[in-house]
Amino acid sequence: MGLGPYGIARVDAALGRGGKVMMVPNSAPGDLAEIELVREHRGYCVGRLGEILSPGPARRAAPCPYLPRCGGCDWQQIDYPAQVRIKAELIAHELNRALDTAIDPRGLLLPAGNEFNYRSRLRLRVSPNLRLGFNELGSSRVVEIERCMVGLSELSIPHFLPAALGRGCKEVELVGDRAGLIAVANLKREPDRRVIDRTRQALRADGSLRGLIIRAGDWRLKLGEVLTSIEVEPGLELKLDADLFTQANPGQNRSLVACVMERAALVGGTRVLELFCGAGNFSLPAARRGADVTAFDSDPLAISAADANARRLGLNDRLRFSAIAASDTAQFLLRAGYRAQLLLLDPPRVGAAELMPSIVKLKPLRVIYVSCNVATLARDLKALRACGYQLNFVRAFDFFPNTHHAEVVAEAVLT
Repeated sequence: MGLGPYGIARVDAALGRGGKVMMVPNSAPGDLAEIELVREHRGYCVGRLGEILSPGPARRAAPCPYLPRCGGCDWQQIDYPAQVRIKAELIAHELNRALDTAIDPRGLLLPAGNEFNYRSRLRLRVSPNLRLGFNELGSSRVVEIERCMVGLSELSIPHFLPAALGRGCKEVELVGDRAGLIAVANLKREPDRRVIDRTRQALRADGSLRGLIIRAGDWRLKLGEVLTSIEVEPGLELKLDADLFTQANPGQNRSLVACVMERAALVGGTRVLELFCGAGNFSLPAARRGADVTAFDSDPLAISAADANARRLGLNDRLRFSAIAASDTAQFLLRAGYRAQLLLLDPPRVGAAELMPSIVKLKPLRVIYVSCNVATLARDLKALRACGYQLNFVRAFDFFPNTHHAEVVAEAVLT
């Protein structure tokens, strides 16, 4: 398998394609199968899995009835222990190759407590029939579903919602917690009063949702109860609107936060800078341990929620939140003469390459980098290493069983 949804094979040079890599979805390691060539590119080919002549040792029948059409779970055809082993090997290989290290994949990845029913958030597309589902892998076609095996059992699929909102509705995210289910609907344009009234009536008639947020660009409307609660560690619960980013696997997020706090080894007065702080997933636990935290995120709604939680928890005297784009943050701090002992960052999948030169100038003694994309993590750690930082710790967490995704924590120390 590769760092993605495809199994990797190599086309025999005798077939006239020079031994190109063949990328095959729905395959498993060790499969012997017939493969149909779908697309050919300069350096690789994409194939379609045909008859499996001899299954690999880790292959299983995917438990989900919507597979292999649904693109939501790209590794469900691989048994879970093998998923854990393969992810760990791929993460270690990527970091070892980029950083010339010798990370041992054994024990690198913390398995999830639940292989299924773990996601508290599901992002669904709207089909031409105004039904909800997931895109097919590599396609804009929507596979309509009635349930999702990786979503929490409480996440029932509210097909009535896109029907009420009409064809302007392109996506619905479901968010569940102990209090029930909230939906976030993303529309192409702001709806008129008729659509809003119709949606209110549908919400009351169906009764499965306790709240709904409708968004269209910068326009935003809240109907019902939309506040959700997330316990990030024992005794610390974030409360925020359901359309703000939170990790989709609450159990693994608690393990992630515990790991970051353990590595941070905070004492009273430690100066912590957090970039891409969101609603305070790490900032609030750090302040709770006595650190002085300065935290930035480009989303003003997330910053507002983080600030409100800090005040509610009595931590606002140790926290300063600001809504500033990450690209502007480091330069702002350099001009202000700010120096952090510890830098925390949890960027989106594209990573933080543009920030590396400024981060190096800030000279934090340690950097703890949380990443959902090991390729961009490896690239950014390589930039830090070139400027005097040494990789000190790596740990991975299987946030998303039955997919190729994982979260990785890396600590680098200034030498």
